[in-house]
Amino acid sequence: MDRRTLIVSGLVTLGAGRAWAQPSGDLPAPGNPDYPAPRPQSYSRDEIINSASDLMGVTAEAVGGAVERIFKDQGEPTAYIAGEEGSGAIVVGARYGRGLLYMKGKEPMEVFWQGPTAGWDFGGNASRVFTLCYNLQVPEVIFQRFPGVEGSAYLIGGLGVNYQRAEGVTLAPIRAGVGLRLGANLGYLAYTRKRNVVPF
Repeated sequence: MDRRTLIVSGLVTLGAGRAWAQPSGDLPAPGNPDYPAPRPQSYSRDEIINSASDLMGVTAEAVGGAVERIFKDQGEPTAYIAGEEGSGAIVVGARYGRGLLYMKGKEPMEVFWQGPTAGWDFGGNASRVFTLCYNLQVPEVIFQRFPGVEGSAYLIGGLGVNYQRAEGVTLAPIRAGVGLRLGANLGYLAYTRKRNVVPF
């Protein structure tokens, strides 16, 4: 083998080794910011109805109407929160709650929420709350303030539903509870890792 052939074959071998070490254009290397993160799995209508009816102690038919309405508006949720809360108001009020956040493929995570309310609102109540979460890709994103959306509250089969939105994430709490409450209010809920006494 002459010298020229030896040099050419060495360059070809070196080039092939570098090409082998490079990630394929079709499969970006993990850790690359362009590498698409897998989307979380969503929950079906039946999964939500069964879980909500178990938490609230009502029949699947009773909760089905509220779930149908939310699914028609928003589709299948990527997570949900099952919990309980208490609230009270004389014009100005507060709401406190706690529950577990569920996402498929992840351990349940404890969540607290609290927030002020203001409006023509009198009384108090205790509720079981089942909150559907939309566009929640990572559990920790839940820890922020969610204002209520005006005009989104409605009542189906004795269950109250309203929407809250922040940073592209939509929450749809379904409430069933006991107490005496009359009026309407505006406010927000702050979701936190620990319970806060001050609702602001």
